[in-house]
Amino acid sequence: MNKASPSTLPRLIGLDPIVSDRTVVLVLGSFPGGRSLAEQQYYAHPQNHFWKILQAIWPDHPLPAGADSYPARRAWLHEHGIGLWDVYAACEREGSLDSAIRQAEANDIAGLRLPRLAAIAHNGGESFRHARHTRTLGVPVYPLPSSSAANASWTFERKRDAWREVFLKHGLV
Repeated sequence: MNKASPSTLPRLIGLDPIVSDRTVVLVLGSFPGGRSLAEQQYYAHPQNHFWKILQAIWPDHPLPAGADSYPARRAWLHEHGIGLWDVYAACEREGSLDSAIRQAEANDIAGLRLPRLAAIAHNGGESFRHARHTRTLGVPVYPLPSSSAANASWTFERKRDAWREVFLKHGLV
């Protein structure tokens, strides 16, 4: 008789959502990377293109920069109608790759109750695998190319254009 051995991987807890009553497009990642968890900030790794993509879409609205800019970046997202969260609330994982995620626990995305929500955009393939759950919210669901620098099959410009198209469809650009 084989008994499953207990996991030796650490149980990781994700970040709180960044949403407000003004959220029009909710961007869902899979689960924060190690740097983001350590800093308690979404997309904290400097090689991730997330913040660079947003700045390229809204070049006339500079993103706050500097060591203490995260609260101001959160406010910037609210002002632009963008919400952030992840499909997973917790998981076991060694490293930061989505392929290493084990024993994942889903977030209650429907429980956010966002009155202006018009769309959900999945940041990358692992997140988009959960699209069937987000489609139950009655809004369009879009797959976006991952903002991760590991997604080298997409140029920065192609990523920017794909992301811009979703925001444009919902009146944010």
